[in-house]
Amino acid sequence: MTSRFLTLTSALALLAGQADAEAFNRIASFRVADNLPDAEETSAEIIAASEDGMTLVYTDSPGRSVGFIDITDPASPQAAGALTLEGEPTSVAIHGAIAFVGENTSESFTDPSGSLLAIDVASQEILDRCDLGGQPDSVAVAPDGSFVAVAIENERDEDLGDGRVGQMPAGYLSITALADGVPDCGTTRQVDLTGLAEIAPEDPEPEFVSINSENEIVVTMQENNHIVVVSGTGEVLSHFSAGMATVEGVDTHEEGALVFDETITVPREPDSVTWIDDTHFAMANEGDMDGGSRGWTIFSQSGEIVYDSGNSFEHALIEIGHYPEERSGNKGVEPESATFGVFGGTPMLFIGSERGSVVGVYDVTDPAAPVLTQLLPSGIGPEGYAVIPERNLLVSANETDDAGPRAHVMLFEYQDADPVYPHLTSAGADELIGWGAISGQVIDDETGLIYAVSDSFYAMQPTIFVIDPSQTPARITDAIRVTREGQPAQLMDMEGITLDGEGGFWIASEGRSDRLIPHAIYHVGADGAIEDQIGLPEELLDNEIRFGFEGITLVGDTLWMAVQREWQDDPAGMVKLVAYNLQTEEWGAVHYPLSEVQAGWIGLSEIVAHGDYVYLIERDNQLDTRAYLKQITRVPLSEMVPAPLGSELPVVTPEVVVDLIPYLQSTGGYVMDKTEGLAIAADGTMWVSTDNDGVDDSSGETMFFAIPPM
Repeated sequence: MTSRFLTLTSALALLAGQADAEAFNRIASFRVADNLPDAEETSAEIIAASEDGMTLVYTDSPGRSVGFIDITDPASPQAAGALTLEGEPTSVAIHGAIAFVGENTSESFTDPSGSLLAIDVASQEILDRCDLGGQPDSVAVAPDGSFVAVAIENERDEDLGDGRVGQMPAGYLSITALADGVPDCGTTRQVDLTGLAEIAPEDPEPEFVSINSENEIVVTMQENNHIVVVSGTGEVLSHFSAGMATVEGVDTHEEGALVFDETITVPREPDSVTWIDDTHFAMANEGDMDGGSRGWTIFSQSGEIVYDSGNSFEHALIEIGHYPEERSGNKGVEPESATFGVFGGTPMLFIGSERGSVVGVYDVTDPAAPVLTQLLPSGIGPEGYAVIPERNLLVSANETDDAGPRAHVMLFEYQDADPVYPHLTSAGADELIGWGAISGQVIDDETGLIYAVSDSFYAMQPTIFVIDPSQTPARITDAIRVTREGQPAQLMDMEGITLDGEGGFWIASEGRSDRLIPHAIYHVGADGAIEDQIGLPEELLDNEIRFGFEGITLVGDTLWMAVQREWQDDPAGMVKLVAYNLQTEEWGAVHYPLSEVQAGWIGLSEIVAHGDYVYLIERDNQLDTRAYLKQITRVPLSEMVPAPLGSELPVVTPEVVVDLIPYLQSTGGYVMDKTEGLAIAADGTMWVSTDNDGVDDSSGETMFFAIPPM
């Protein structure tokens, strides 16, 4: 192959305007496995910053360790080591030079135990260990450094008694005084919280604690749906139920469609809580046994609801493509984290969605009327956040770590700049439009609109999305549902789309034999109705595998489809570009030589005709630091001369024109696997998008950006 790389100039110049606003933007991501390179699984759950703001300390439960990150240069975080513990770390808080860590050493649910550790941040040595008498969860330090409060959850066995409380022994609040900055273990006392909640009063399960400047401790009891405010001396000052919430516009069915038309009434069951001043606190209503209002609430410490987000938080995530359809029957976006900080003189609340992998930034100057100012991509499964206002930094810790993306800690800087994220939103549409898993796309040069299809993740609701790329961020203005005889078309895996020149579309469907989805081409009208279906000939079907058509484009009377991977009759390292002549109904193909595989596999994700070439996306299936090939190539149309199927196919000569990896790194996150959409405007501007896998084991991020004409 020859190559002519396009340099990364202003990669997102067409996405962002002039820097005339203050906003958080991600500047770096740290892979947690870099601190424990030999561990099969790592995690970053609760995170805190050192007093000088130069070191991050996080709990890693599967790694049974406390990790350290050097953020002297926050744009280039460095692994600073991990301290292995005897038990499981549950939470961390820092005051002065000391990190206070809850350590769970329980033998069983009925025999809970744990300790409060004092760890020197600089030396990473354990200075002291206090017996807490039970299983710790959240840890907080009084702002004046006088004591540490720990929620002793003594969590229930979810496999016992239908997973209900109560299950003894009961939890409680632990308070330990500090002397010269370290715990005075002899002062540790237990604050009895039994008899307060209406739900299982005999078995309180404290979940999270936060302490205000008056040394008052707010405690959430998630399973009990209750909140308690306790003095620093252990006196219960007030307590009240978190109450019920009625939320409209909710999707409660996990059926492969985004339909937000139901109403739920559920207990809030709060998780994280934070004071936003000395009389108000905010809590994330994650839910647990029965609840989760998919939002968050501000209470006064006397129990008055000052604000409730209703459906607004979840709907905001729906609009940016971060709704987790696979969690529709169980708490939706699951707000789990609530963190407070003051940036630029503005009191800000950060609400983290565990399943939507987003943090919402709110201006809470008026606690009765919070204003959502931003939505930030936080990484997969965000569990905890830390704020470093003196350095204009926000940090997210993400616990999810699997065979795909590893767990990451992400850093955001409060800048004199426009927000970079989201790249794509349906906000402003006439109705709420949920979207995700965008694959192929095409641009209409007459209107400037881009049409993009969703893949089989939403098999019950195949959709063509209409995108206006002239706005910032780009806007989904309409959703054209693909139908068959008036009903939502099923058994489709739409991976490619092109215009038919008559107001309609040609759509390529990637087959999935294991799901009875046929390899096929569909002719679809402007209204989304399927007008014709073209099945593949036996010469192709006899050799097909799962990885089929990943793009479609029209050249004259010929449709060209890119096959993602080698089929059974392809030489090693070769994939087919398949041709179908609409006039003669003849099939043919050429061979495309893939780049050399270094890990995983390499395949094609898109094909677009423009000028004298067809352009293709060629990519590996690797993520983060493992990604090595994401690129746009082109083949001269003069070489696109198909030979009959079954004959020896001519081999085309691709030319690399754009290395996409710098673009995929340009927002401070890790490199995502699926670069799948490409549309080329008449002036040569390339619009590229990524597939967010329907927010299932994915960060939910969709990148949608322009590459200026070459």
